[in-house]
Amino acid sequence: MMLVLATVGFAVNFWAWALLSPLGPLFRTQGTLGELSESDVALLVAVPVLVGSVGRIPVGALTDRYGGRLMFPLVSAATIVPILFIGFFALESYAALLVGGFFLGIGGTTFAVGVPFVNAWFPPERRGLAIGIFGAGMGGTAISALTTVNLYTSAGHRVPFLLTAVILAVYAVVAWFVLRDAPNRRPAAGGFLPRLIANAKLPISWQACILYAVAFGGYVAFSVYLPSYLKIAYNLSATDAANRMAGFVVIAVVMRPIGGWLTDRFGPIPVLASCFAVVVVGAAIASTTPILENFGTIAFLAMAAALGGGSGATFALVAQVTDPARVGGVTGLVGAAGGLGGFVPPLIMGYVYGRTQSYGIGLVLLSVTAALTLLLTLTIVRRTAQPNTQEPRTATSEGAA
Repeated sequence: MMLVLATVGFAVNFWAWALLSPLGPLFRTQGTLGELSESDVALLVAVPVLVGSVGRIPVGALTDRYGGRLMFPLVSAATIVPILFIGFFALESYAALLVGGFFLGIGGTTFAVGVPFVNAWFPPERRGLAIGIFGAGMGGTAISALTTVNLYTSAGHRVPFLLTAVILAVYAVVAWFVLRDAPNRRPAAGGFLPRLIANAKLPISWQACILYAVAFGGYVAFSVYLPSYLKIAYNLSATDAANRMAGFVVIAVVMRPIGGWLTDRFGPIPVLASCFAVVVVGAAIASTTPILENFGTIAFLAMAAALGGGSGATFALVAQVTDPARVGGVTGLVGAAGGLGGFVPPLIMGYVYGRTQSYGIGLVLLSVTAALTLLLTLTIVRRTAQPNTQEPRTATSEGAA
């Protein structure tokens, strides 16, 4: 019950977090915001990602201290304010949209609430799958992709924002009355800054930050920028581009719990290495702008599967090697890195396209980055994970026996 409620809360908040992304191409072409460049649109859809990422650091620390039972309804209720501001006051002003998008990022911080909340409810040998299932709530971005443009154009510009606000309000009320923290949860002691410094010094923190910046950051970058990319590179309509982005998101969402489960079964290093290797190849192929109907689709969907699986495997690794009382703080740091990893690529892609009229260089950079991350996984991360991967697999085997 707690896992289901946490996953639903994550999905609903991510739905809200991604409201501006599918509308990016429309904002550029409909003219109500004036003349917008590709870089303007990239900044608009990336701002919520930035705030939702950096905000995970204090929100994760607060969750360690006060628990998800308080933080889930609090964050959900706070996200309603920027949604209504955008829907009623900001749709005809680029500056107002940037302000609304800034505070819309609050919804993205729920990831740092859910990971320590779910982690406390499950034994170590089941945390990879449980956190992977929770992480599938990132499919809220797919809901946004499938519904936002259609509602905006057919039912009215305010409708997608009103609908999301109502659903968030209902969830906040349900969470307040139903959610419960795990009986064995130990609230973190000490002040915020000392705990933040102590968590940042852990080897797993900076290593997982890099892994997640590439895995989840790549997913976020594609989920917020893919509609604009497909519309320009392949001349698709806004609706078709949003639907194809939704397919990318669905594959990544499905693979996230599978990545966690595979990590419980085989350990994090083989799973992470396989995922980053797929991204290396997929991004290299996509950089050539292949025909979308065959090689292009295969490359993007393979990257979706790898990025989703790698995201699940990263937090399965964090759950295995981190003290449960510090999972929220570490999650905040790692989650922030993942979100920042999604903030930078859209800006780079917009800048590169503005200078070269091509997205190839940006995708080549993704391939190179994934290759370097693969090397890190097979060397330094392997040494960090090795003493901790035997216990979960042994515990699983004993449970099966």
